[in-house]
Amino acid sequence: MSPDVALPGKAVDGDWRRVHPASPFMRGWVALAAVLYFFGRDSFERVLQGREFLDPHLNGRVLWLLAGGGAVLLLAVGGFVLSWYFTRYQVAEGYVRVNTGWLFKQQRQARLDRVQAIDIVQPLLARIFGLAELKFEVADAGQSAVRLAYLPLAQAKQLRAAILARAAGVVTGQETVEEVPEAPEQQVLSVPPARLIGSLVLSEQTVGIVLAAAASVALSVYTENSAVFLALIPAILGIGAAYWRSFNKGYNFTAAISPDGIRLRYGLLDTQAQTVPPGRIQALKITQSPLWRVFGWYRMHVNVAGYGGAHGNENAARTTLLPVGHKADVMTMLSLVLPDPGVDDPYGAFTAGLQGIAPASGGDVDGFTTTPRRAWLLSPLSWRRNGFLATSTALLLRSGRWWRTLVLVPHQRTQSMALHQGPLARRFRVADLVLHTTAGPVAPRLYQADVGQAVQLFDQQSARAREARKRQTSEQWLAQLSFHPSAAEPRPPAAETNTAETNTTTQEDPQHG
Repeated sequence: MSPDVALPGKAVDGDWRRVHPASPFMRGWVALAAVLYFFGRDSFERVLQGREFLDPHLNGRVLWLLAGGGAVLLLAVGGFVLSWYFTRYQVAEGYVRVNTGWLFKQQRQARLDRVQAIDIVQPLLARIFGLAELKFEVADAGQSAVRLAYLPLAQAKQLRAAILARAAGVVTGQETVEEVPEAPEQQVLSVPPARLIGSLVLSEQTVGIVLAAAASVALSVYTENSAVFLALIPAILGIGAAYWRSFNKGYNFTAAISPDGIRLRYGLLDTQAQTVPPGRIQALKITQSPLWRVFGWYRMHVNVAGYGGAHGNENAARTTLLPVGHKADVMTMLSLVLPDPGVDDPYGAFTAGLQGIAPASGGDVDGFTTTPRRAWLLSPLSWRRNGFLATSTALLLRSGRWWRTLVLVPHQRTQSMALHQGPLARRFRVADLVLHTTAGPVAPRLYQADVGQAVQLFDQQSARAREARKRQTSEQWLAQLSFHPSAAEPRPPAAETNTAETNTTTQEDPQHG
């Protein structure tokens, strides 16, 4: 069957389409540059040295070398052109499909109601030509991401809007892509460049660099050998590159809310625009280092199905919900992620999770159940901070005295749980409760809870997770939300919806390890 022929019963926009004709050059310019460099580096070096452009010893072989280089270049260009010609995409029947390959053919598809997030990525060269890559993340830890590279920026935004509208249930699928308007948005926060630079200067990485530099100077003075600094050059280059990546990814960070999700934009040279649908966030972590506490700064990371374990710089940036922000910014983002916190005083509950601490005599405070005082030897600094609070919609876990952490897990996102207890924990009658969600930078764990309370929380959280999943009656996240397609601000949901997941809950007897 020809890919240009529409099947009976397809949606109006079910025809196969090609990406932009410039796509092969956006993707293959590095390979083309490598070919040119391989065949021209000798001549380039000769010109820099003031010698003739061509080596006179080559004589009659010049034409053969030029012919060989031209043939390789034509083959490379031909391969990219063929790759573009056989790359087509289709949005129909509840799926987005992408066909690629002219020698080895491949079709990737993603169900619209399984789309976890949609990103618009613009590398520097693509930005110059007004092109963008559209990337769809589905619920399998990033192994089946569907990419469309490249489309005109306006077309990429239009296609994203149409897919999100269909996945959310705003449109029925009979409209063409061009008929679906892009959802309005309202910006809720932005990160000033000065704050971003300050966060990098006051990061743990900077502290390590200062200590290493001081040790290097002391070693150089003690040994009277200045060659020590030469050995540090590769490390300095690597550290500089790491700082640049962090600044480049966090520059101009903005967050906005729209009916189709939370929109995050960031980037200096390579820009990226993420759209994370409401309810797709599996777990959230808020952290604060000792140096950041002086300025009241926090960082937020999330687990999103499809982003996987956030390995590498790209995925690490994509799982950052807020690179650096004040407490008010944190509260704003929490209101978007968890519009129904499940408590009468959400501000007080979240503040207790971020800053609360139990009294020296032990006991619970601000609704958080903390580590019993008898186990203070296991965590002399953080036992008063360790604790949990279960609301009607989420489980809050706090930990850390100097490096403070607050983790939030919506009840329906709990996939499985386990109780951990080592020999020392058994001696002090405490246990850790570990919650498993999708892969990502957030690893929910309750530290050193009383063993009886840990077992009770295990049973209660299992029941809460089951009840929360029963309320998920639709894969379309707007089906149970009081959104209006033309409204930029969501109203509190009656029940949060998301992809139903098969969860297995296993219990481990803490008295037997």
